[in-house]
Amino acid sequence: MLNDLTTEARNPASTQIDRLDSLQIVQLMNQQDALIAAAVETESETIARCIDVIAERISQGGRLIYLGAGTSGRLGVLDASECPPTFNTPPEMVVGLIAGGLDALTRSIEGAEDHPEAAQFDLEQVRLCAKDVLVGIATSGRTPYVIAGLQYAKTLGTATIGLTCNKNSELADIPDLLIAPIVGPEVVSGSTRLKAGTATKMVLNMLTTGTMVRLGKTFENLMVDLRASNHKLTERTRRIVTILTDLENDAAQSLLDDCDGELKTALVSQLRKTSPAKARQLLQTAGGHLRQALEESDHE
Repeated sequence: MLNDLTTEARNPASTQIDRLDSLQIVQLMNQQDALIAAAVETESETIARCIDVIAERISQGGRLIYLGAGTSGRLGVLDASECPPTFNTPPEMVVGLIAGGLDALTRSIEGAEDHPEAAQFDLEQVRLCAKDVLVGIATSGRTPYVIAGLQYAKTLGTATIGLTCNKNSELADIPDLLIAPIVGPEVVSGSTRLKAGTATKMVLNMLTTGTMVRLGKTFENLMVDLRASNHKLTERTRRIVTILTDLENDAAQSLLDDCDGELKTALVSQLRKTSPAKARQLLQTAGGHLRQALEESDHE
């Protein structure tokens, strides 16, 4: 029942929102948004366990797959689409599925969430298997499309994670792990693109960023596995080389050119004073972890 959902309740702080001027609306929303981080923090240990599961499955050849409808689905697709340029992951490593398909990304197809049979079909299309992790995103915790997808995934032995913003939801007992930041009633009742959507985005950021850090996609807090697919990322790649090697811009670019634009290779080659080919070998031995490649080479 919608009446039982926190996300559908009326927020006493915003009952007079239609009487407020623009500045007051902004201030009210900002006050409510300030509550989100604390709600996500309560789920820290569960989120950390989810990162461990995802990193382990991906390291063994599995994938992370998001499944959602409406805003939840769009956020999953967004997070998945940002992994290749940020962490140089293949597009199939993190996948976002949304009820209603690609058309639902740009226009509302809200009725699509009421077709549970579509979830199994969509997951079959991406060949969901036991090696994968499925994250079902449903802020209400009652979306038929997401619930059916998680139930199907469990029959395959897929690791399952649920993400909702309501307590004691229909979703709660289905996945292996449940992330449930309770952000409270929305400023506009039931509009879960607001606080619930922000909390969802924060959690997804943590899941993929934490996973990629564990997989060696960063060195310190630098994106050393990024793909230089545009001018900004090309500049960032060169800048990272200058930061970590103290080379000037021109020398950094020359080094990257010698290493076919491979940032990690360039760093190992320069810092270990070795050839690009040897640098690639060190990285391969280290499973792609830059820090490990640098430290292990000290013992050669």
